[in-house]
Amino acid sequence: MKTKKLIINATSSETRIGLLEGNRLVDLYVERHKKRGMVGNIYKAKVSRVLPGMQSAFVNIGVDRSAFLYGGDVMDSSHVASLHANLKNHQDPRELSNRTPIEKILREGQEICVQVAKEPLGSKGPRVTMVVTIPGRYLVLMPEFNNIGISRRIADDVVRKRLIDEVESFRPPEMGLIIRTAALEAPAGHLKKDLDYLLSIWQSVADKRNRLAAPSLLYQEPDIVLKTTRDLVTEDVSEIVVDDEQVYHQLRHFLEDSIPGANEKLVLFKGDDLIFDHYGIEMELAKAMSRKVWLPSGGYLVIDQTEALTSFDVNTGKFVGSMNAQDTILRTNLEAVDEIVYQLRVRNLGGIIVLDFIDMESYADQAKVNERLLESLKSDKSRTNVLAINELGLVQMTRKRTRESMERVMTVDCKHCNGWGRTLSLESTVYEMVREIERVYLRRGIKDIRIRLRDDIYEAILNEEKPLYNYLIEKYAINLQFEPTSLKSAMLEEAAYEVLG
Repeated sequence: MKTKKLIINATSSETRIGLLEGNRLVDLYVERHKKRGMVGNIYKAKVSRVLPGMQSAFVNIGVDRSAFLYGGDVMDSSHVASLHANLKNHQDPRELSNRTPIEKILREGQEICVQVAKEPLGSKGPRVTMVVTIPGRYLVLMPEFNNIGISRRIADDVVRKRLIDEVESFRPPEMGLIIRTAALEAPAGHLKKDLDYLLSIWQSVADKRNRLAAPSLLYQEPDIVLKTTRDLVTEDVSEIVVDDEQVYHQLRHFLEDSIPGANEKLVLFKGDDLIFDHYGIEMELAKAMSRKVWLPSGGYLVIDQTEALTSFDVNTGKFVGSMNAQDTILRTNLEAVDEIVYQLRVRNLGGIIVLDFIDMESYADQAKVNERLLESLKSDKSRTNVLAINELGLVQMTRKRTRESMERVMTVDCKHCNGWGRTLSLESTVYEMVREIERVYLRRGIKDIRIRLRDDIYEAILNEEKPLYNYLIEKYAINLQFEPTSLKSAMLEEAAYEVLG
């Protein structure tokens, strides 16, 4: 197993955390301090609108955009009773939706307790749930449920029973707990210590809920450094490297109190260069922002992220193989699987994902690619659902999304193309300018027309498009005065031309 390192770059404006496996970046977390993450925060909210036709509601939690509450995530006494009756052995109650019509439970103006489940994405507000949970290092507290769940990643039946019996011995009555994978490494007594910490948080939430009017923040998740360290540091993490002394001391105190032995892995970075440069993370980030990603054999992926879905297009590129076309295609597709799973993690891509593999005629080859995909996804902590390759050679899958992708966090839509990613060709721009000149003459009757224009437009109209220029002069008997500007073709934020009249 490759050793892991957690690299933390902290400044007064931004915190970036990279998880390395070997020397390769596999997870990236970025938080701008002006836009601190909301997932996990608990609010006392007021219902703004109930939408029976969509079985959902909008609620005011006190931020600039209304939060979205899906009907299946609404809690009421009958749903809780139904869960207690129907939950299978140690099943997570969050997996079962409330089927009662939302209009029979909620009304406008009602005050409810909600927790943010997904960050605001694009133009959408945060998604919230009434199923409140408070995560710790080893346990997750579910204050309104009366059962125990356990991570699916703990596969050994003997270990599962031992952990369940231990937690059951100190579980508060009428409260639920989920045992996290990290509980496998918990020293004696630390499961109970973790629970005591979670109960103190819930008591604070309950007190504020009784005192404060909606909308109000009742609980805020720890900052990205503490939260990510809590969730990612395991036995196979060999080092936690921090480049800020204040964060270093804050993290040391947290580790000593929460994760025994982990403080010995904490290192204050004192290199001569920047920490992300030192570990090669900046270079990995530059690759992860590219639309085209090369594969070791010479094939490549084209990755496009849209509002509806993310697509991966697999191409053989420079790879021509050494045996036959079938072998070349299979090898490229298998290489692509590993890179796709890596890109899903490092870019934090979620929602609907479509993988367009190179067409494979052999069902055996399709099965190999599908098996490789399922095996590679086991290393991904985010929940995925994968369908088999269809007759078009496409794989459709979903990946749980709780925060913005790296592209959405680090980029904005181009002001020139409004996020389309394409601009008018030189020819199209010249022809559009000619039509504008015609409009000015026909609507205003002006014979002498001045045009300010970009360098490449000027060159085109006097050279390859000279016949079009002559056509204008002859047809309308007008005088065109071109005024080349200092604008260059690369200056896309400026208008290509301006017909002044």
